[in-house]
Amino acid sequence: IEVKRLARGEDTYVLAQSAKRIDKERAMRRRRLRRYVARLQTLRGQTLTRDELLMKLGAAKKDAGRAAGVIILHLPDKDAAVTAETFRFSLDRAKLRKVRRREGRYLLRTNLTGHDPDQLWTFYVQLTEVEQAFKELKHDLAVRPIYHQLESRIEAHIFVAFLAYCL
Repeated sequence: IEVKRLARGEDTYVLAQSAKRIDKERAMRRRRLRRYVARLQTLRGQTLTRDELLMKLGAAKKDAGRAAGVIILHLPDKDAAVTAETFRFSLDRAKLRKVRRREGRYLLRTNLTGHDPDQLWTFYVQLTEVEQAFKELKHDLAVRPIYHQLESRIEAHIFVAFLAYCL
């Protein structure tokens, strides 16, 4: 991992990039994009109403995630029939270039100015691991998302969730 640091006023910016992470994110995007395009081609060949098409497109977009953003959809008009001519799609090459440039690169902003950039990156990785642990804990307990404003309420919510998990 290559890490660079830039201090600006009270904030510190850390740019972290990894060749392995770039490769991994590209492979994930390609796999999702291939599945999305295959699904779009399947939908083009089906006999659907416009409403059915929109429902199936929503599900396909959800499965594709951010990879769906590089595809431009041309949908049929409201009263038009769904055919291969009225429902088309194409690759947005400009968006794809932007996505490719950002893959495997992270820009962090922190107010911790006196730390080594490698240490700041380690803090960020630890933070994501803690957040994932809390997400899994809340999922195991079937605790719905609760949004608190006051620090004492946040601490109380975490404490009660932890106690429930221990029990």
